[in-house]
Formats: sequence, C-alpha cells, structure tokens
Amino acid sequence: MASSLRFLKMCLSLLIMLFFLIMFISPSFSSPTTCSTNNDILLSSTRSYPKLQAENLIRGLNLFPKHSINTPENDPHFVHGNIVEKKFTFPGFVDSDPSVEELGHHAGYYRLPHSKAARMFYFFFESRNNKDDPVVIWLTGGPGCSSEIALFYENGPFQFSKENKLSLVWNQYGWDMASNIIFVDQPTGTGFSYTTDDSDVRHDENGVSNDLYDFLQAFFKEHPQFTKNDFYITGESYAGHYIPAFASRVHQGNKANEGIHINLKGFAIGNGLTNPEIQYKAYTDFALDNGLINKEEHDNINKLLPPCQKAIEACGTKGGAACMTSRRICTEIFDQIMDIAGDINYYDIRKKCVGSLCYDFSKADTFLNTKTVREALGVGDLEFVSCSSTVYNAMLQDWMKNLEVGIPALLEDGIKLLVYAGEEDLICNWLGNSRWVDAMKWSGQKEFTASPATPYLVDSEEAGILKSHGPLAFLKVKEAGHMVPMDQPKAALQMLRDWMQGKLAVRTRGGDYVSSI
Repeated sequence: MASSLRFLKMCLSLLIMLFFLIMFISPSFSSPTTCSTNNDILLSSTRSYPKLQAENLIRGLNLFPKHSINTPENDPHFVHGNIVEKKFTFPGFVDSDPSVEELGHHAGYYRLPHSKAARMFYFFFESRNNKDDPVVIWLTGGPGCSSEIALFYENGPFQFSKENKLSLVWNQYGWDMASNIIFVDQPTGTGFSYTTDDSDVRHDENGVSNDLYDFLQAFFKEHPQFTKNDFYITGESYAGHYIPAFASRVHQGNKANEGIHINLKGFAIGNGLTNPEIQYKAYTDFALDNGLINKEEHDNINKLLPPCQKAIEACGTKGGAACMTSRRICTEIFDQIMDIAGDINYYDIRKKCVGSLCYDFSKADTFLNTKTVREALGVGDLEFVSCSSTVYNAMLQDWMKNLEVGIPALLEDGIKLLVYAGEEDLICNWLGNSRWVDAMKWSGQKEFTASPATPYLVDSEEAGILKSHGPLAFLKVKEAGHMVPMDQPKAALQMLRDWMQGKLAVRTRGGDYVSSI
C-alpha cells in the first residue's frame, strides 16, 4: 500500500513537472505588446523626460523576408537578398498631378546582416523634378525618433490636408522637388523598424553608421540606375551624432573600394548635437541674449561649466559610465535655464510647450496606425510609435561624445559640409553650433573664421546669415526653430538646392562670389 502511494505521488510530481515544462518552453503565438510612451522629440533634457516603462522591441509578427511586405501577388514588389520592397500609394492622398504611380514611391524593409533579427524600414521617393537629381538620405534624431515626423511635417513629399486630418496633399516645398530622397527609421526599434532580439539595439553612432552603410550597399544594388547620381547625407538634432560617423563610413568604404562606390558629395547637419563640450557652454549665453535668464542667473549657472567640462573629458577617455555621469552633470545647465524660463518650447522659444513632444504630431501617429496605411506599406500589425524610449535609453552613453573629430578629414578630401540652425531653437541652438564650426581645426579654419557673414537671400528677401569657405558653410536661418524645414520650408528647399548645386556662397559687396561650396 505504501509503495503504491509513493508510486502515485511520483507520477503526480512528474505530471506537474511536465505541465510546467510545456507551459514555459512552448512557443507563444500571441501578438507582442509595445509600450507606446513617447519621449520628447529629437532631443530631450532629463528634466522633461518622463519615467518610462520598459519597451518590448519584438514589434510585430512579420516573418522576413516572405511576409515582411504583405502584398498581393500581383502587386509590384520584390524580395531580393536582404531587401524587400514595394511601390505604394498612401490611402487618403487626394492630389493626382503629378501621378504617384509615374513618380515611383517605395516602401521597404532591409534585413541588417550583422544582427540577429533586425529589420530597417525605409521610404524612397523618386524626384518630382528629374531622376538624375542627387540621392539624399534623411536621418531624424531623438535618438529613437522616426523619420516619418520629417516626412509629414518637414521636407517629405506630403502634408496633411487642413480640411481632413487623415488626407494628404503635395508639399510644394518637399525635398523630392530637388532630389531622390530616402527616409529611414533608425536605429533598430525606431518607427517601423523592429527586431525580435533586443540585443540588436544599437548603443552608439558607429553601430548606426555601419548599419546604414550596409543598407546603402543593398539599396544601390537594387536601384543601380541611381548609383551614378550625387549622394548627400542630411538630418537634424541627434543626427548631429549619426551624420558625421555615417559620412566617414561611406567615405572610408569608397577609399577602400568596398562594394558599390557611393558618390558622396556632402553632408548637412540641421540644429544638431555634434560637439557637446562647446555646445553646452553656449546654453547660458544664448539664454541671456534671448531674455530667458538675467545676468545674475547667467553667472550662477555658469559655475556648473567647469565640472561639466571635466566630466566630458572623462567621458572621452573612459567612456561607459563616465559618459552617463557627464550627461547628468552637464544637463543640469539646461535644466536650470528651463526652471527659470518656465513652460517655453525649447525647440522654439517663441512658443509654449504643449504635450509630451512640445508639438502636436498626433495626426502622423493616427494615420500610420490605420489598417489601410499599414497594408499599403506592408508592415503588417506593427504599431507605429513616433519616438522609441528603448532606443533613447540605449544611446545615453553616446550622448556626450564629440563627433566633430572625424569631420576635418572629410573636408580635406573635398566632401562638403553644411551646418544650419534655426535661430529660435534653444536645445541645439545656432550659437553653440556656430562656435564648434568656428573652433574646428582644419586647413581652411583661418579663412573660414575670417569670412564675412552675409545675408542669405530667398526671392530677394533675407532668410538667414551665411558664412562659407571652401567645402564648409554655416547658415543661421531666420524665424525658424529646431525644425527648419517645418518653420521655413521655402528657404530650406532653396538652401538644399543652392548647396547641392554649389551656389551657396558668400558674396562681396559688389555681388560677386568669393567662395562657393
């Protein structure tokens, strides 16, 4: 009897163990959840950044490559190598001249080869002007904010209609009027980009630049007709970190004859964070000049500058935790200014900060999460999130690094650089940007700093103040905040055209060009 009882207990224990084994080892087919909490757009201070929950990066049930683009078999699309792409038309697009079908609008996924399961989402819009126009790639900052923000609110082909919040009209100042333009969601986990393994999240600008370089190689392989076109890298805000590293990676690949030669001609940084040591020192001066603080407050806050500089130096030599410490110490400068200035929009000090992003970009979120739009793009059940908290947090150790260091070598090889900044932005203000550009050591530094600052004219009206010499130009844009193409779309498009065509230049009083880029 006792032995029978022991046998029954043993069988029961085995059954319980088997049950839990099945429960914990069996694969789950339930749809993963995503925390949709948005961090502040483009760049955020620690003061305003909310306490965020962990964000699950397993974003969607798309299986690459077969089902990443969910299109009927008769739709024009291809699955080649690491690229999955289709032509598409946005639902709700009401204009028909020119025809979208004739232009070539593409959406696609690229499988990152040096990752476990990462997929980079991108848009590619062929030029409305001429297919021989340069190819431009746009990078939004954050870190972790989607390039769809720029696509719909800055320099993309479309804008939301004022009559119907979920319908689109042509943007007459879209940068596709002068270029074939690519918008990418990067790093992994941003926008529609996703992974099924959170170890794929990039933690520094070098990982981002390698991913983007690999993407370009695959992109030009699938679109060989554009390899002869000039190529430019553009973006804003935290992309002031991404862009120099990316430009260096492309130039390095070209010099080493890696893969397809990419016809890199220049890179442009808009209201970027590039050299934190110099830019953080400019906060108090900019705030004082614009009446956000008084002289006594300015001098008190400046007492934080020496420990900030020391911490940044430690970040440069030690990295890791020292970079996190430097960000915490130096951000106190910005935070004290904001404590005094109140609820201003630190991306545009003329305005109040409204909502978690200081702007209302909810139309884009609503539009991109509609079923018909997701089907048109082929992103399946993936939820669109404007700004990823996971990516933001993953990049914090990268924040205080100086990315200006690789730029002089590019200038010496004739690669053009345009740094532009809206004059009303606080967080990546024009003053800090102009100071790091002036302080940058290269063969043309003396001539650049001595160059006259002259009005930049758009349709005979002053749109900004320009300095340039050789391959380097700096433009302060009037009546614009952090997002120049949104605030001054006409001037931004003209700036792009002039820069790419070598017409962005300083003029003498007689009107002649003395240097051009």
